[in-house]
Amino acid sequence: MNSSLLLHVVAWIVHAVSALGYWGIVAMMFLESSFFPFPSEVVIPPAGYLASQGKMSFQWVIVCGVFGSLLGALFNYYLALWLGRPVTLRLGRPFGLTEERFSWAEKNFRTHGEISTFVCRLLPVVRQYISFPAGLARMNLFRFLLFTGLGAGIWVTILAYIGYLVGNNQHLIQMYSHKSLIYIVIGVIILIILYVIWHKRWRKRKSP
Repeated sequence: MNSSLLLHVVAWIVHAVSALGYWGIVAMMFLESSFFPFPSEVVIPPAGYLASQGKMSFQWVIVCGVFGSLLGALFNYYLALWLGRPVTLRLGRPFGLTEERFSWAEKNFRTHGEISTFVCRLLPVVRQYISFPAGLARMNLFRFLLFTGLGAGIWVTILAYIGYLVGNNQHLIQMYSHKSLIYIVIGVIILIILYVIWHKRWRKRKSP
């Protein structure tokens, strides 16, 4: 997307969020969190900017952003349940998805579903699609919503804070979003390392 088109899109989003209010944030984050390639970086920062102008509540921007993310994640979760295992295998076969690989991924997601859901909600591209394996593995719905909400809450808060601080300056929003993402990736790597260490120790304690 070129810079002029991006500016027009962002200007439209600012106008739409201002006109639709908090339900506009919910609707757009639902799209972003489901299957529609709609980046949250052009949704939440404009809402944060409106909060800095006193036109919205900063806290409610975060609440609505997380709520929309949860709705989109639930949509993907139940879509995976509806499609089922055979359809997923059929669609994934051209991409190298075999019965053995799928069974391995399914088993591992059942064991590490919480950390996978939380971590992936913080990462671009995969955050929209982590709900599919969760649905196929029939992950506990409360835990799925809890860890989805935690991951989405961190990312939404960061974006809202960026918009609140830098206003409607798209160059600064992109710059600080990329910097934040670098710190998030570093934090995710550290978290995964700590989780692996903890999980190995936990398994040793459980083994006779």
